[in-house]
Amino acid sequence: MHPVEVENALKTLTLLVDTREQDTEKARHRIASTELPFERRKLDFGDYSAKVTVYDGEELDFSNSFAVERKMDLDELAGCYTHSRARFEREFLRAKDKNAKIYLLVENASWDKVLSGKYRSRMSSQALTASMFAWLSRYDCQIIMCDSFTSGRLIREILYREVKERLSKMEVSEL
Repeated sequence: MHPVEVENALKTLTLLVDTREQDTEKARHRIASTELPFERRKLDFGDYSAKVTVYDGEELDFSNSFAVERKMDLDELAGCYTHSRARFEREFLRAKDKNAKIYLLVENASWDKVLSGKYRSRMSSQALTASMFAWLSRYDCQIIMCDSFTSGRLIREILYREVKERLSKMEVSEL
């Protein structure tokens, strides 16, 4: 697409929020901090994705191309790798089957906390580290850790950059 068309499409960037993402005060704040219009819908994987409208009014939905899976902390992530592992892995397998990319955004986390075991779980820091790096290898996954108050802005940045890169590489005939 021409750069002007890309910029115009990006002005219509809409946050897609999975219907299973709980509607809490923190979630509303996170969504509001993206400063994007949003739409709730069932996503096949991930908690957040995006759509845009291109110059001819056609809607491009990227929810089968990339998504952000958010975890509130390392405690929740460790639970996903232990007692919820099968469900968690199925979600990533659905993304892999579609050649989709997933950003695993973990709030209130850092590699220091992972490596030193500063979370509430019986899962050892070695096992958690191994599982996280296995996910990086098995799936087209990126792990991003942040404070909870920055997660909305990071979600916006991830979606904006993913959409911009994908639109920039598209030919008009692909639309």
